[in-house]
Amino acid sequence: MTFRQSLDQIAPGVAEATELERERQESTLGMIASENHVSQAVLESQGSVLTNKYAEGYPGSRYYGGCQHVDTVEQLTIDYAKELFGADHVNVQPHSGTQANMAVYFAALEPGDKILSLSLSHGGHLSHGHSVNFSGQLYNVRQYEVDPETGYIDYDDLAAMANEFDPDMVVSGSSAYPREFDYARIGEVADKNDADHLADIAHVTGLIAAGVHSSPVEYANFVTGSTHKTIRAGRGGIIMCDEEHADEIDSAVFPGAQGGPLMHNIAGKAAGFSEALTDGFQVHAEQVVANAKTLADVFQRQGLSLVSGGTDKHLLLVDLRESHPDLTGKEAEELLSDVGIIVNKNTVPGETRSPMVTSGIRVGTPALTTRGFEADEMKTVGQLIVEVLDNPESDIVRDRVSTTVDELCEEFPIYE
Repeated sequence: MTFRQSLDQIAPGVAEATELERERQESTLGMIASENHVSQAVLESQGSVLTNKYAEGYPGSRYYGGCQHVDTVEQLTIDYAKELFGADHVNVQPHSGTQANMAVYFAALEPGDKILSLSLSHGGHLSHGHSVNFSGQLYNVRQYEVDPETGYIDYDDLAAMANEFDPDMVVSGSSAYPREFDYARIGEVADKNDADHLADIAHVTGLIAAGVHSSPVEYANFVTGSTHKTIRAGRGGIIMCDEEHADEIDSAVFPGAQGGPLMHNIAGKAAGFSEALTDGFQVHAEQVVANAKTLADVFQRQGLSLVSGGTDKHLLLVDLRESHPDLTGKEAEELLSDVGIIVNKNTVPGETRSPMVTSGIRVGTPALTTRGFEADEMKTVGQLIVEVLDNPESDIVRDRVSTTVDELCEEFPIYE
């Protein structure tokens, strides 16, 4: 009977593609800032029998019977998150960071209300009000930018814009801004304009949990995040808030924005959060940041221009326009992919090319740090990246870099 057959028997094409993806991850250097490698415990949780259970509602108040064990799983996940972040109320059901943001908007705003957020081309995120996203279609959005000279957010300009725009919500958070946000300052701006402050910590959830990055919990009305980037847990989203907003947030998630929670994903979040409570995770998070700073130093010594001149966290944004004016972000991504170094093209402040071409690349350190890379390895990787960008037509350089990448992958396996 098919019920007891393995994946390669039922869907051999899927089994083959899954194995090839495992091999790809093992044999390449993953440097996409939003990606990581989860532990065996998280993988076990994600592939568990919890995927069979519907559990609409919340622990102790479900619409289905037989939820006693998934109640335990979800409550543990909530408890771990409260301990990690010091939040009063936590909802771990959002399927993604974007759906977490959606729930906050639904809870706190009405269609047509005003949102002030960071521009996508300056490091923001689609769900913060871009016109192609629901957030930009339902709400009246104005976006602040980074200073074109420094690459930093100009908080005086942000405050002036807020005073003129009179937003209902101010959003802090980004997908490609390499510096920490001044959450306290943005909270003050929001308070002055009688607006809510939503802090989206999708990229830095793990760094905040480990105490190596500032936390917005005491300065924001709502905190959202992803649970699979720097925190290395099951893929999904999270919302944190004060108790006064608990009911409206829970109702906005279910039944407002989604139906049954993905209990296997929530178990994966629990596994990752539990790992993040260990002393070893703090050491890991410190290394993530140290590796990014090491990489920044190599790049700058070799003449690459970095937005804001460096980084405070796990990612770098390389602006190619000065050092490699004829090289697009898309071309750089492809050149590096050909030698087994996986980054992504990215817009940069003042971008003149399309988002599918771009003038920059975003480079992250979480996945390599999980593999065990430290300063020496990061120096090597940084030099390899520069060599490829400096010699885009050289087969000799390409072959030499590919060989070194292979050696690093063999020395630092993920799951083998």
